[in-house]
Amino acid sequence: MPLMDHLRELRGRVVKAALFIAVGVAVGFTVFDPVWQALQAPYCRLPAEVRDGGDGCELIFTGIFDPFFLRFKVAIVIGLLIASPFWLYQLWAFVAPALRGKEKRYTYYFVAAAVPLFLAGSGLAYYITGLALQVLFGFATEDMVAMITITNYLNYMILMILVFGFAFVTPLLVILLNLLGVVTHAGLAKWRRLIIFGVFVLSAMVTPAEPISMLALAVPLIVLFEIAELFCFLHDRRRGVGEADGLADDELSPLDDAEDAAGDDARR
Repeated sequence: MPLMDHLRELRGRVVKAALFIAVGVAVGFTVFDPVWQALQAPYCRLPAEVRDGGDGCELIFTGIFDPFFLRFKVAIVIGLLIASPFWLYQLWAFVAPALRGKEKRYTYYFVAAAVPLFLAGSGLAYYITGLALQVLFGFATEDMVAMITITNYLNYMILMILVFGFAFVTPLLVILLNLLGVVTHAGLAKWRRLIIFGVFVLSAMVTPAEPISMLALAVPLIVLFEIAELFCFLHDRRRGVGEADGLADDELSPLDDAEDAAGDDARR
């Protein structure tokens, strides 16, 4: 297909995806109240002395447009989730013609496993948010009063849910790359310590400055990575990758040695 036809098809896919998302956003406005109550629940479950000392759990706003932006952000998140099967299909329909039969089958498995992993990560983030807030608010002295703005709280909740959700999907990418032959178990084992160290560093960077959120993200992510590595080991062993010569990555095979020796004799 010529380049301009590819661009026209991409434009059509993007327009269709945007229409589905717009419908999802409209639905998000109608279900805003129960969704916002669910998002606000971790803050409301905090002890009164940890929050503001009162019986309520009200969040304040300081800008004129803050209430509208609150509804708009929540509606966008809801719309993206509701319309995810449709815009993911548009993305898949654009990419699928470039894949072979086996690669298409792998991507089907990837999508089927990615959804529950993303939901599991998001659910863990939702659960851990209350503990993280309690730890963070625990640093306040007795003469401090918590006056959390709606925008600040919503941005924090969305960040935690998205970070945990997408992080739980990353080990699945390792499995997909292994199935496609891009990543091997030998390569993962070689960099295992650095990968684990990187997981802790990234977890500390993307979560608040407290240990609960960092450990809640890093520990399950390492467990999922180890499961992905085990899968890569079994898959490579079944295919016989790295077992033919029993050599390390930096060793020459006997065939290479014979060819080098033959070349030396010829030059002599």
